[in-house]
Amino acid sequence: MNIVTREGAVTVSGPAVPARRRRLATRIWSERWAYVFLLPTLLLFGLYTVWPIISSLFYSMLDWNGLGAERSFVGLANYREALADPLFWKSLGITLVIIAVTVPVRVGLGLLVALVLNNPRLPLAKLFRTALFVPVVTTTAIIGVVMGFIFDPAGGPVNQLLLDLGIVDQPVDFLGDPGSSLWTVMGVHMWKWLGITLVYWLAALQTIPATVYEAARTDGAGGWASLRYVTLPMLKPFLLIIVLLTAIETMQIFDLVLTMTNGGPYFSTLTSEVYIYQQAFASSTPRLGYGAALGVLFGLVTLAFTAIQAIGIRYANRARSTS
Repeated sequence: MNIVTREGAVTVSGPAVPARRRRLATRIWSERWAYVFLLPTLLLFGLYTVWPIISSLFYSMLDWNGLGAERSFVGLANYREALADPLFWKSLGITLVIIAVTVPVRVGLGLLVALVLNNPRLPLAKLFRTALFVPVVTTTAIIGVVMGFIFDPAGGPVNQLLLDLGIVDQPVDFLGDPGSSLWTVMGVHMWKWLGITLVYWLAALQTIPATVYEAARTDGAGGWASLRYVTLPMLKPFLLIIVLLTAIETMQIFDLVLTMTNGGPYFSTLTSEVYIYQQAFASSTPRLGYGAALGVLFGLVTLAFTAIQAIGIRYANRARSTS
């Protein structure tokens, strides 16, 4: 206990508190209302993100159908079974094929459309942007059901158009043929999500100062030269970020595949998320524990993409600061 004398007054203070702890307590108290307003978000994040992750790890070590009270602890047996499951590797391979095909198309086509729609002299540019973004905000399950009717071999408008133009002699079963089902799903997926990639590129184009283009025109650069030597080099730091964001979004294709093909025919469109759902809930004998183990393994793959994205963002920020 310390005795402090100041101008004849005597005060008694307790044990000395470290200065760093006092500063932290003072800062928390001064910003207390910010923490109060953050509390609902933190609570919801804990209930709907942190707790499901923890519970999935726990369930992945159980032999449980998710319905009854009878469940047994099996440790890492579900993980060993998953790593030896050929359908799991097939579903992961199909997911990676979808990423490898759709991501370059979405990124390249989105950049091309963004360059066109970013022209201030283009008439109805805002209308075209809205039209391309409408599928993004449309419910994926509804799109999947509607596309099932559109590609229906028995009277669907796509087959009817192909027959009327004489391109095919008989209807094509786009979603029922293993050779075309995956390509059809990928086409619908690219059409639906092109708008979000377009927004990424439009946002990146807005970061290029107008003075740079004015300087290029002063030096005699035309439209093509400005695109080649000004626009594309300044967009390069954003490329990796947009590619990784698009890849992570593409891994979440569950609802579209489920409503269009349900993973068929003959597992030709069986993505990882659909296979996890089938094992955990939709099979004749649900295996929630095994499905949780599959989900954890797929989550690790997603986490790897997220880590690469973080590295890419750091690289892009460094490249922008040095340019």
